Amino acid sequence: MLTCKYSKFSLPVRETYLNCAYMSPMLKSVEKVGIRALRSKRNPGAIQADDFFTGAKLLKTEFARLIHAADANSIAIIPSVSYGMATVTRNLKMSKGQHVLVAEAQFPSNYYPWQTISEEISSEVRIVSPPKQFNDRGRDWNIKFLESINAKTRAVAIAHTHWADGTKFDLEAIRKRTKEVGALLIVDGTQSVGALTFDVQKIQPDALICAGYKWLLGPYSLGLAYYGVYFNDGKPIEENWINRLESENFSGLNNYEARYQPGASKYSVGEQSNFILVPMLKTAITQLNRWGTDNIQEYCKAIAGPAITALREKGFQIEDEPYRASHLFGIRHPAYSDWQTIKEKLNKNNIHVSFRGDAIRVSPHTYNDANDVSKLAKVLIAGLR
Repeated sequence: MLTCKYSKFSLPVRETYLNCAYMSPMLKSVEKVGIRALRSKRNPGAIQADDFFTGAKLLKTEFARLIHAADANSIAIIPSVSYGMATVTRNLKMSKGQHVLVAEAQFPSNYYPWQTISEEISSEVRIVSPPKQFNDRGRDWNIKFLESINAKTRAVAIAHTHWADGTKFDLEAIRKRTKEVGALLIVDGTQSVGALTFDVQKIQPDALICAGYKWLLGPYSLGLAYYGVYFNDGKPIEENWINRLESENFSGLNNYEARYQPGASKYSVGEQSNFILVPMLKTAITQLNRWGTDNIQEYCKAIAGPAITALREKGFQIEDEPYRASHLFGIRHPAYSDWQTIKEKLNKNNIHVSFRGDAIRVSPHTYNDANDVSKLAKVLIAGLR
């Protein structure tokens, strides 16, 4: 099992950062690569034509390894989740009377694109809500999703783990059901990929969209997307030179080319070669591949387990293990209605978490240890008195 990797980061000693779902801290190795890449712009003459392609190729190859994709050409470099989702909705063949299913309180970047397209063609976005009672909440929510998929479902747009409280959705079961009715599965992997194993060959999503600054441990404003065969003949949302076939030949760029680069490469953002952010994100994902996402899950489970047990004994509600991620989970308590008081207590103790909906969102990583989660639990339990 992994040991604590605190020394590989530059977090303040007196602070307890349990908030990777908000934004990850930066690995020292990523910071070092970023500084070196920034300095390279001092001498642009040293940047060769091949450099516009090699860094991006290495990044896509590393991400393909992380998600078990067979071909790096199925990966696109994107600036944000909204950009990746816009590519999906631009190429979605959808008719009046069909609908898209989303989870209640889903992250806005995986809701607004569906709202827009539904308004344009008089289709519908249907929200699948969790059960009101907390017992078996995750299990019953998954059942409701499966029961909501029918012949009118055009797509299910969902996260692997809900961004607000880490509720885990059974994507393999949802994929099986969507295939039965001819619907697409569009996954927002921002709050899971990098910390929770995602295998595109098992789940077979039609698209997987990920921001890079959370569990991929990368910089802000760069992300990655996987697009399946459904999108092979689609159109990108922008037309840039580098996504065209034979764009490697700089002297021939004035010979305009109608054909695109193979696979999902045509969906990459303009200036995808970003000489600073690309090597940073590639370095971060390389480290994640070395650690292994299964190992990261097991580590987070081990350090949070005792604190979760203690909290439950005091009446705190935390999702059952089969239906929650170990790297991201929500804490609720009927007595906790005054968020401001709780926030003040946590701030006083230098504990960083997030408040999303009615849950305290806790998201540890390898830079944390059991003492960090125990410290949080003690403050929350003391707040009940």
